[in-house]
Formats: sequence, structure tokens, C-alpha cells
Amino acid sequence: MRRKLFAVVSGLKERSTIIYLCLLVLVVSFISFYSRLLVNIFPSDYLPVANEGMLRQRLNLDEVLNFGARPQVETRTPWEAPIIWNGMFDPELYDQMYIQNQASVALTVFAVGSYLDAYLETFLTSAEKHFMLGLQVTYYVFTDLPDKVPIIKLPPQRSMKVIQVEKHSRWQDISMMRMKTISHAIKSEIRHHCNYVFCFDVDQEFKGRFGSEALGGSVAVLHAWFYKRPKESFTYDRNPKSKACMKTGDYYYHAAVFGGLLENVKNLSDYCFQSIMEDKLNNVEAKWHDESHLNKYFWLHKPSRLLSPEYCWDPIIAESGDINVTRLIWAPKHYDTLRNQLTS
Repeated sequence: MRRKLFAVVSGLKERSTIIYLCLLVLVVSFISFYSRLLVNIFPSDYLPVANEGMLRQRLNLDEVLNFGARPQVETRTPWEAPIIWNGMFDPELYDQMYIQNQASVALTVFAVGSYLDAYLETFLTSAEKHFMLGLQVTYYVFTDLPDKVPIIKLPPQRSMKVIQVEKHSRWQDISMMRMKTISHAIKSEIRHHCNYVFCFDVDQEFKGRFGSEALGGSVAVLHAWFYKRPKESFTYDRNPKSKACMKTGDYYYHAAVFGGLLENVKNLSDYCFQSIMEDKLNNVEAKWHDESHLNKYFWLHKPSRLLSPEYCWDPIIAESGDINVTRLIWAPKHYDTLRNQLTS
């Protein structure tokens, strides 16, 4: 009798173990399937939570964009990427969600030689008034004159890191070699502190909100002088010997502003630097230097978010009916004087 009872109990235990293992396999399979489903459904512009140890919460903020708010201008690309204009988005909603998800942004800017004295202080003080307010921001200032970087009073969520770089003999080389510096900085420094990177030319001034609505997986800005012109007028590099050569393209992008998630900006900067070095080996220099290579990259790898010329506007343009607000403007250029001082 005891033997029969023991056999029954043992059988029940074995069955329970088998059922438990089957249920465990089903749960693991479901979690794996659900994770893959999330990756396929949600694009890279969905906002990641900073804590990598948690399941990443994602939210498609672009579902609330009002694409019909600006009928006179293009608000969506042929590949369905949004083009951000004033009136299309709710700034409070974007800020609330990016703050909640602990988004952090690195701003890189190069201030070499005479450009530091001419532009850097205005750039930084205006950024403190308008750039990504409410988010954690780290300024990365690359300069050959670290002792001359102005001291800017920053609130707790914002900080600055000054990194010394080599001064090149030609301004063209300074412009082109920044891609190598940005890539190295992302790998060695920025990735430990920030989710996103935005790269700026220093000869600009923030005039209005440049906020979280600009964040995305891969971000490009439409060039103020070309956004309404026909493609035939775009100043792509047409030299077949250059890696930047393009016969046609989608838009003409301005290299004064670009950004996105860390890995995407690093991929862009690596591509541009490698292309620039290949051109150098062949004694070729692209027409508009790193901007030509940036346009080639965005032709091959479409940006997931475009910013309207509000985000990089030239005030001397007479026809400005589309521009309801200027968020970042070109500072007055003194190229003859500054570039001569830069190479002297």
C-alpha cells in the first residue's frame, strides 16, 4: 500500500515538474516574442528611458504632430519623416515626456582661434536661454585656447567640459577634422553621460526655443538658402573623383546643425571622416568640405527627423514669410578677417 502511495506521489511530482517547465518555456517564449514585436513596431525616434536595466518604455510623440498646421510648407518627407515647423507640436507635451524619461543631451561646439573671441560667449549665453531647457545638458567646447573659454554660470542640470584640440593651418581642415573629434568624444566621453548629441557651428546665436521637439534618432536641418529652391540648384559636390559626389538628392542639409542618438551621430561622423580622408589620399577636396560629405551621408541614410530653417536661419534672407519664429540665427560673418587670423 505504501509503495503504491509513494508511486502515485512521485508521479504527481514528476507531472508537476513537467508542467512547471512547460509553463516556464511558454513564458520565456512569450517575453522573447513580445520584445521582438516591440522592436519591429517602434522606430528609433521613440523615446528611451535612460535606465538600461529596466524594460525601455517608448512613446511615439510624433503621433500628436499637426502636419496640417503649416499648409504652405512641406511638413513630411517622402519617407514619412516629420519636418518640424512652429505650430506643429505641443512644446509642453514634448518637454514633459523627455524630462520624465530622463533624456540628456550633449551639445558640441568648436571655437578655434579668433572664432572663440568673436562668437563663443554669445553662443553659450544664448544657448542657456533657449537650448533644451528643462533637460540635462552638457556643453562640450572644443578649442585650442582652453584658458580663454568664458566662464558661464550654469544651473545644476547643466555642465560644461572644455576639450583642447589641435589648431590646423587651414580653416577648411578645422571644419573637416571636427568629424573625427566628435566621433572620438562620443566613444570616450559623451556616451557615459548623454543619450543624444547635437553638433553646432559656433558662429550662431539662439533666439527662441530650441527644445525637445528637435530630438530624434537622426536629425538634419534644411538649409535656409535652399529649402524652397529646385533640386537642380542644390550645391552638391559634382566631382566624380570625390566621395561626396552626388548627382541628385532629397534636400540640401546645413552642416551647421545636426544631431540624434549617440550611435547615429557617431556613424555619421565616422562616415564623413573616412570619406574626407579618402579624398585627401586622392588629392581631392569636396566643394563644401564636411557639409558635402554630410549631404551624401543623409542621401544614403535618410534622417528620421528634419528641422525647418527656423532652427538655423540667416536673417539677411529677404523672403521670410514661412518663418514665424527664429530659433537659431547665423551671426554676422566676417570670414575675410577671421579666417585670415585663424591661419596666421
